[in-house]
Amino acid sequence: MLLSVAFPNRHNFLYFSNMIRLAESTDAKGMLDIYAPYITDTSFTFESEVPSTHEFADRITNYLVHWPWLVAEIDGKIAGYAYGSKYRERIGYQWCVECSVYIHDDFQRKGLAKTLYTALFDLLKKQGYRNVYAVINLPNEKSVRMHEACGFKWFASYENVGYKLGKWKTVGWWQLVINEYTEEPMPPIKFSELDKNTVSAILEDTAQTGDNLA
Repeated sequence: MLLSVAFPNRHNFLYFSNMIRLAESTDAKGMLDIYAPYITDTSFTFESEVPSTHEFADRITNYLVHWPWLVAEIDGKIAGYAYGSKYRERIGYQWCVECSVYIHDDFQRKGLAKTLYTALFDLLKKQGYRNVYAVINLPNEKSVRMHEACGFKWFASYENVGYKLGKWKTVGWWQLVINEYTEEPMPPIKFSELDKNTVSAILEDTAQTGDNLA
Protein backbone atom coordinates (compact mmCIF):
# COMPACT_ATOMS: atom_id res chain seq x y z
CA MET A 1 0.00 0.00 0.00
CA LEU A 2 1.46 3.35 -1.07
CA LEU A 3 1.12 6.00 1.60
CA SER A 4 2.09 9.53 0.64
CA VAL A 5 1.34 13.15 1.33
CA ALA A 6 2.14 16.28 -0.64
CA PHE A 7 4.42 18.95 0.76
CA PRO A 8 2.89 22.44 1.00
CA ASN A 9 4.49 25.00 -1.30
CA ARG A 10 6.39 27.34 1.03
CA HIS A 11 9.14 29.92 0.72
CA ASN A 12 9.58 29.27 -3.02
CA PHE A 13 11.17 25.91 -2.28
CA LEU A 14 9.35 23.58 -4.67
CA TYR A 15 6.33 24.05 -6.85
CA PHE A 16 4.89 20.92 -8.38
CA SER A 17 4.36 17.35 -7.21
CA ASN A 18 6.30 17.01 -3.96
CA MET A 19 5.69 14.28 -1.43
CA ILE A 20 7.16 12.14 1.29
CA ARG A 21 6.01 8.55 1.13
CA LEU A 22 6.90 4.97 1.85
CA ALA A 23 9.52 3.54 -0.46
CA GLU A 24 8.60 0.83 -2.93
CA SER A 25 10.75 -1.70 -4.74
CA THR A 26 10.19 0.26 -7.96
CA ASP A 27 12.10 3.18 -6.37
CA ALA A 28 15.31 1.15 -6.37
CA LYS A 29 16.89 2.79 -9.42
CA GLY A 30 16.19 6.33 -8.25
CA MET A 31 17.52 5.55 -4.79
CA LEU A 32 20.62 3.87 -6.21
CA ASP A 33 21.30 6.97 -8.32
CA ILE A 34 21.73 8.77 -4.99
CA TYR A 35 23.49 6.00 -3.08
CA ALA A 36 25.93 4.63 -5.68
CA PRO A 37 28.34 7.63 -5.61
CA TYR A 38 28.61 7.28 -1.82
CA ILE A 39 29.74 3.68 -2.36
CA THR A 40 32.21 4.31 -5.17
CA ASP A 41 33.58 7.74 -4.25
CA THR A 42 33.40 8.09 -0.45
CA SER A 43 33.94 6.20 2.79
CA PHE A 44 30.72 7.56 4.32
CA THR A 45 29.41 4.04 3.78
CA PHE A 46 31.57 0.94 4.13
CA GLU A 47 29.58 -0.81 1.43
CA SER A 48 32.10 -1.34 -1.37
CA GLU A 49 30.15 -2.75 -4.33
CA VAL A 50 27.11 -1.10 -5.86
CA PRO A 51 24.19 -3.52 -5.64
CA SER A 52 22.14 -4.24 -8.72
CA THR A 53 18.74 -2.60 -9.04
CA HIS A 54 17.16 -6.00 -8.39
CA GLU A 55 19.26 -6.55 -5.26
CA PHE A 56 18.42 -3.10 -3.93
CA ALA A 57 14.72 -3.61 -4.68
CA ASP A 58 14.84 -6.80 -2.61
CA ARG A 59 16.60 -4.89 0.17
CA ILE A 60 13.80 -2.32 0.27
CA THR A 61 11.10 -5.00 0.35
CA ASN A 62 12.82 -7.04 3.06
CA TYR A 63 13.64 -4.09 5.31
CA LEU A 64 10.11 -2.67 5.06
CA VAL A 65 8.82 -5.69 6.94
CA HIS A 66 10.59 -4.43 10.06
CA TRP A 67 11.47 -0.72 9.63
CA PRO A 68 10.27 2.33 7.70
CA TRP A 69 11.94 3.28 4.44
CA LEU A 70 10.85 6.72 3.27
CA VAL A 71 11.49 8.64 0.08
CA ALA A 72 11.09 12.30 -0.76
CA GLU A 73 9.79 12.61 -4.31
CA ILE A 74 10.01 15.96 -6.08
CA ASP A 75 8.49 16.39 -9.54
CA GLY A 76 8.67 12.64 -10.08
CA LYS A 77 12.33 12.35 -9.03
CA ILE A 78 13.67 10.67 -5.88
CA ALA A 79 15.32 13.58 -4.06
CA GLY A 80 16.31 11.67 -0.92
CA TYR A 81 15.51 8.75 1.30
CA ALA A 82 15.82 7.69 4.94
CA TYR A 83 15.37 4.39 6.69
CA GLY A 84 15.75 2.35 9.85
CA SER A 85 17.79 -0.84 10.15
CA LYS A 86 18.80 -3.47 12.70
CA TYR A 87 21.19 -2.40 15.47
CA ARG A 88 22.41 -5.81 16.70
CA GLU A 89 21.24 -9.41 16.64
CA ARG A 90 20.84 -10.22 20.36
CA ILE A 91 17.26 -9.93 21.62
CA GLY A 92 18.29 -7.59 24.44
CA TYR A 93 19.09 -4.96 21.80
CA GLN A 94 15.69 -5.16 20.10
CA TRP A 95 14.59 -1.71 21.30
CA CYS A 96 17.48 -0.06 19.43
CA VAL A 97 17.61 0.83 15.76
CA GLU A 98 20.07 2.50 13.40
CA CYS A 99 19.13 5.24 10.96
CA SER A 100 20.48 6.49 7.65
CA VAL A 101 19.60 9.30 5.26
CA TYR A 102 20.86 10.12 1.77
CA ILE A 103 20.02 13.23 -0.25
CA HIS A 104 20.58 13.87 -3.96
CA ASP A 105 23.18 16.56 -4.67
CA ASP A 106 20.54 18.72 -6.37
CA PHE A 107 18.52 18.92 -3.15
CA GLN A 108 21.20 19.45 -0.52
CA ARG A 109 20.78 22.20 2.10
CA LYS A 110 17.00 22.34 1.70
CA GLY A 111 16.13 20.80 5.07
CA LEU A 112 15.07 17.60 3.33
CA ALA A 113 17.15 15.28 5.51
CA LYS A 114 15.63 16.72 8.67
CA THR A 115 12.12 16.41 7.24
CA LEU A 116 12.66 12.76 6.33
CA TYR A 117 14.11 12.09 9.77
CA THR A 118 11.14 13.76 11.47
CA ALA A 119 8.76 11.29 9.86
CA LEU A 120 11.13 8.35 10.33
CA PHE A 121 11.61 8.93 14.05
CA ASP A 122 7.90 9.44 14.64
CA LEU A 123 7.24 6.08 12.99
CA LEU A 124 10.00 4.33 14.94
CA LYS A 125 8.60 5.83 18.14
CA LYS A 126 5.17 4.37 17.37
CA GLN A 127 6.80 1.00 16.79
CA GLY A 128 8.17 1.11 20.33
CA TYR A 129 11.88 1.71 19.81
CA ARG A 130 13.81 3.55 22.54
CA ASN A 131 17.18 4.41 21.00
CA VAL A 132 18.07 5.52 17.50
CA TYR A 133 21.75 5.39 16.57
CA ALA A 134 23.49 7.32 13.81
CA VAL A 135 26.83 5.89 12.72
CA ILE A 136 28.95 8.56 11.02
CA ASN A 137 32.23 7.86 9.27
CA LEU A 138 34.54 10.70 10.22
CA PRO A 139 35.35 13.37 9.34
CA ASN A 140 31.91 14.44 8.10
CA GLU A 141 31.06 17.79 9.66
CA LYS A 142 27.91 18.28 7.58
CA SER A 143 26.41 15.03 8.81
CA VAL A 144 27.47 15.70 12.40
CA ARG A 145 25.82 19.14 12.36
CA MET A 146 22.62 17.80 10.86
CA HIS A 147 22.30 14.94 13.33
CA GLU A 148 23.04 17.14 16.33
CA ALA A 149 20.45 19.64 15.06
CA CYS A 150 17.98 16.73 15.19
CA GLY A 151 18.83 16.10 18.84
CA PHE A 152 21.47 13.37 18.57
CA LYS A 153 24.29 13.30 21.13
CA TRP A 154 27.75 11.85 20.51
CA PHE A 155 28.79 9.08 22.92
CA ALA A 156 31.63 7.10 21.32
CA SER A 157 34.15 6.89 18.51
CA TYR A 158 35.73 3.71 17.19
CA GLU A 159 39.25 4.62 16.11
CA ASN A 160 40.50 3.16 12.82
CA VAL A 161 37.69 0.63 12.78
CA GLY A 162 37.31 0.39 8.99
CA TYR A 163 39.44 0.64 5.86
CA LYS A 164 38.26 2.03 2.53
CA LEU A 165 39.74 3.99 -0.37
CA GLY A 166 43.25 3.62 0.98
CA LYS A 167 42.60 5.00 4.46
CA TRP A 168 41.78 3.75 7.93
CA LYS A 169 38.55 5.35 9.08
CA THR A 170 37.18 6.35 12.48
CA VAL A 171 33.46 5.92 13.07
CA GLY A 172 31.49 8.09 15.51
CA TRP A 173 28.29 7.02 17.25
CA TRP A 174 25.42 9.38 18.05
CA GLN A 175 22.28 8.52 20.05
CA LEU A 176 18.73 9.88 20.03
CA VAL A 177 16.26 8.74 22.71
CA ILE A 178 12.72 8.63 21.31
CA ASN A 179 10.79 6.82 24.06
CA GLU A 180 10.98 6.45 27.82
CA TYR A 181 12.81 3.51 29.38
CA THR A 182 9.83 1.75 30.93
CA GLU A 183 9.88 -1.46 32.95
CA GLU A 184 8.96 -4.68 31.11
CA PRO A 185 8.75 -3.06 27.67
CA MET A 186 6.79 -4.76 24.94
CA PRO A 187 8.81 -5.84 21.88
CA PRO A 188 8.79 -3.31 19.05
CA ILE A 189 6.04 -3.72 16.48
CA LYS A 190 7.11 -4.76 12.99
CA PHE A 191 6.63 -1.85 10.62
CA SER A 192 4.48 -4.00 8.35
CA GLU A 193 2.10 -4.49 11.30
CA LEU A 194 1.86 -0.83 12.29
CA ASP A 195 -1.59 0.66 11.81
CA LYS A 196 -1.80 2.22 8.34
CA ASN A 197 -3.87 5.14 9.62
CA THR A 198 -1.09 5.90 12.09
CA VAL A 199 1.46 5.88 9.28
CA SER A 200 -0.69 8.18 7.14
CA ALA A 201 -1.21 10.59 10.03
CA ILE A 202 2.54 10.85 10.67
CA LEU A 203 3.29 11.53 7.02
CA GLU A 204 0.56 14.16 6.95
CA ASP A 205 1.89 15.84 10.10
CA THR A 206 5.34 15.97 8.50
CA ALA A 207 3.91 17.66 5.42
CA GLN A 208 2.16 20.25 7.54
CA THR A 209 5.49 21.26 9.05
CA GLY A 210 6.95 21.94 5.62
CA ASP A 211 8.67 25.06 6.89
CA ASN A 212 11.61 22.73 7.54
CA LEU A 213 12.13 22.68 3.79
CA ALA A 214 12.86 26.41 3.56
